[in-house]
Amino acid sequence: MVLRILVLEGDGIGPEITAATLAVLQAAAAKFGLALAFERAVIGWAAHKATGATFSDEVEAKAKAADGVLLGPVSHNEYPPLAQGGRNPSGELRKRLDLYANIRPARSRAGFPPRCGFPVDLVIVRENTEGFYADRSMHLGPGELMPTPDLALAIRKITRAGSTRIAESAFKLAMRRRKKVTCVHKANVLRVSDGLYLECTRAVAARYPAVAYEERIIDAMAALLVRDASQFDVVVTTNMYGDILSDEASEISGSLGLAASLNAGAEHAVAQAQHGSAPDIAGKNIANPSSLIGSAAMLLAWLGERRKDDKLTRAASAIEAALDRVIAQPSGRTADMGGTLGTDAFGAKVAGAI
Repeated sequence: MVLRILVLEGDGIGPEITAATLAVLQAAAAKFGLALAFERAVIGWAAHKATGATFSDEVEAKAKAADGVLLGPVSHNEYPPLAQGGRNPSGELRKRLDLYANIRPARSRAGFPPRCGFPVDLVIVRENTEGFYADRSMHLGPGELMPTPDLALAIRKITRAGSTRIAESAFKLAMRRRKKVTCVHKANVLRVSDGLYLECTRAVAARYPAVAYEERIIDAMAALLVRDASQFDVVVTTNMYGDILSDEASEISGSLGLAASLNAGAEHAVAQAQHGSAPDIAGKNIANPSSLIGSAAMLLAWLGERRKDDKLTRAASAIEAALDRVIAQPSGRTADMGGTLGTDAFGAKVAGAI
């Protein structure tokens, strides 16, 4: 069966790291007999220049029709206002495809020590469609408003359905790992919204007696990650907390440049690098493509699980193992990891390792 992957290069270093990732996917396809078909569509600044909008309904339709999406980083913070066609493609995909679970692993790799001394192997399970994020918390209009020139308000959206399904995702994942879930919140201050989130998470926890369950307040959790991130397995939390903690955990484990990320829902999934578009190094062939390569592996694993296809699962594992082998050797690293390889050479080396 042909798997159709929609490729959205994005902005900045997006085209470069996407090309390296496609080289790795093609190597995995050849090794494991996968039929991968890549379709491209334009988003971001290139789309805005051509059509006046950074994201279109046509791209949404293609994403929904595809078996999976490979999304490069975007420079959405620099886009024009919504009225001038500036939509965040990442946020639009998460909202329109209902990609409620942002799965972000943080794992230290052999030969590349974690920054705080302890080996790390945890996964942040971040709610992806609610919270304080103004571009996805409202049906119509943004989740921020200014009643007067001197007053700005932000609306936080927490729902029972959203909290329950992200908790379910976390506990299901924990059952396949070390069977421990840490719930992160700020219910001591946000008593109503985080109170509802906690209520839902506790109800799900009661259905998984085999999983150890604990709760941590967000500010304490940020400190505990620095002290010893190795004590955590699966961490479930709301949108903004998960965004911050996952970057912290990834950097502690080695580098944000290694941080994979999958946006998943009931029907769709988008592989996306955890880092930004780094326009300052765009076009220089020095960006580290590891994050998007690892994200592509997560997409194959997600497809393999849904389709019960062992070839996809083994291909995903092979990509991860290839990343480990290449990064373990100083000669196999990009500049941000202290090496000398360019983006394309690193991609070719990982492809060769497969």
